[in-house]
Amino acid sequence: MTFLKKLPMTQALDESDRQLLSLLQANAREGTATLARKLGLARTTVVARITRLERTGVVAGYGVRLGARLDASTVRAWCSISVLPKTAPAVLRALEAMPEVEEVSAVSGPFDYLVFLRCTSHEQLDTLLDKVGQLDGVHQTQTSIVLSRKIDRRSVG
Repeated sequence: MTFLKKLPMTQALDESDRQLLSLLQANAREGTATLARKLGLARTTVVARITRLERTGVVAGYGVRLGARLDASTVRAWCSISVLPKTAPAVLRALEAMPEVEEVSAVSGPFDYLVFLRCTSHEQLDTLLDKVGQLDGVHQTQTSIVLSRKIDRRSVG
């Protein structure tokens, strides 16, 4: 969590904040009483810290991470996309409408975007890649299918 140390001084985090964030990343549904016990703090202190972390934008939200059982039955891929000038907004809107698109990042290099895709089969991925490649404004794509994860700090357990 070294990125957290780069926050402006007005949002400086102490060791308890960092431990709390680590516990929340592992299980955001953990009760505040349990968090307090693990941290050796009063429950009201933990509630106040969580509120402050949310208010200052350190915690932007909470979500669901898929378990290994469901994740293992999916086909995941990274698709690099280059777009023609001035077409990026339309391409991004089209990608956003595709439920298989989990993440889009603007990147440097020969491609403009790196897109994470999750499909139920190789056939669905093939159809989706055809759809992406045919979007108005898409100039070029390059796709890598994920064979296995070696390190994943975002997954459960």
